[in-house]
Amino acid sequence: MKNLFTLLSMVAILATSCNEQKCKEASKACCESESKVNTIELADGAIMHHEYVKTIGRMAYVWGWTMVNSHNRRANITQAPEPGKLGGVVPVAPVNHLCMLNDYVEPNQSFVACPNQDVAYGLGFYALNDEPAIIQVPDFGDRFWVFAIYDARTDQIGKLGKPYASKPGFYMLVGPNWKGEKPQDVVDVIHSTTELVNIIPRVFMDDTDEDRKIVKSIVNEINSYPLSEFDGQMKVKDWSDLPTFPVPEVEGERAWVDADKFFDQLPGVMDLVPAMPGEEALYASIRQVLAAAEKDPTIKEILVETAIAAEKELIKPLFLWKHNGVPAGNGWNRSKNNAQWGFDYLMRTSTARSNMYDNRPTETQYLYTDNDVNEEQLQGTNLYSITFPAGELPPVNGFWSLTLYNKHHIFETNKLNRYSLGTKSKDLKYNDDGSLTLYAGANAPGGDMDANWLPAPGETFSLYIRCYWGKEAILDGSWTPPVIELVK
Repeated sequence: MKNLFTLLSMVAILATSCNEQKCKEASKACCESESKVNTIELADGAIMHHEYVKTIGRMAYVWGWTMVNSHNRRANITQAPEPGKLGGVVPVAPVNHLCMLNDYVEPNQSFVACPNQDVAYGLGFYALNDEPAIIQVPDFGDRFWVFAIYDARTDQIGKLGKPYASKPGFYMLVGPNWKGEKPQDVVDVIHSTTELVNIIPRVFMDDTDEDRKIVKSIVNEINSYPLSEFDGQMKVKDWSDLPTFPVPEVEGERAWVDADKFFDQLPGVMDLVPAMPGEEALYASIRQVLAAAEKDPTIKEILVETAIAAEKELIKPLFLWKHNGVPAGNGWNRSKNNAQWGFDYLMRTSTARSNMYDNRPTETQYLYTDNDVNEEQLQGTNLYSITFPAGELPPVNGFWSLTLYNKHHIFETNKLNRYSLGTKSKDLKYNDDGSLTLYAGANAPGGDMDANWLPAPGETFSLYIRCYWGKEAILDGSWTPPVIELVK
């Protein structure tokens, strides 16, 4: 895997080595020479050794996995005839619309890995080549909120939320080919470099009946629809009254990438996702092999075999937290470059496999682990303590939470219906010295500490910290996550 990602990095570096700025600094003759090199097309009909096909195929699989994932999600989710709940739990809507939940997501969902029960959230997929879309933003007052807007690469675009002091009102989302004027009643225009866009609104909610009632009223003003439906008036939708669309149950997160079909889908995805400046050489190398595969069944067969092997050998290991992110201390890893990946294909693909659709670091920082402080796998048959020393809770402007997931990175239903603890939890018990100890395991710690307990399945599990709108110590990594110890 190391050699593959080294190759990816080299391709990106070579592609950017002759950028416009360097041409300006170099002599005119040098620029003219470099320009000729950059306009040469790769040889059509070139003889390809099978090992070369495998090398480019593996590179293409890791690089393109996230984008194929995004396009398959859109194709599936936008089949909904109207906004509703897939399987009765996950918000879905037709293309260029969204659907909101008005409470925490139900625990029995398997469409998104690492869901949270910190916010009421929604979901919408867009095809902006058709027409722009309008996004409605209510007045949230002092409540934390953010509308994460992702392009086809899962990079966030625009800045819409509490951290940016965004104003209530109407915003217009436009694709790369849009030309026009901003309507008078629209606050701002958000531009996407890809026609595919995904929006996930997140609205903080305390775990109380009182706050649930308030949130249900606020989110009814969250909405999105094509520009042709815009009339300058807020369209209020009662998100508590939604149809359910049945779906077969599966174990773990649903597979959104089929290795057998990957190289059938990749050319169309590349047509819809233009190369970033610096990716031209990468696109050309991949397209050369794809073109050869169209003419030679043997090359096509090698690509399919390569995809199947890459899914098992390269993508599957990225699901484990030990292969994901950067060290954060005390056995935890943390996200890096989340939702602003650029050329960081390793982090982009790792996140897409393990917990797709992160927020930007300035909006949310994520820390995660499968192990205790002794690097032993967390087991539900044990009881663990997670202690935040006095004055060392996650330093945030927004809020924080600790969530427990089963081996599939989804919730395991429990009698308490409790899946995370943190700012939203009003009954936490602090130690006499001001520290906070939370517990995780299949069996409760007992006494007052039961309020601090996250029930775990009887098998392996993982822990996950979210820090929303983190302060500097979160952003620069100087805050150290808590020690996880086995309670004996």
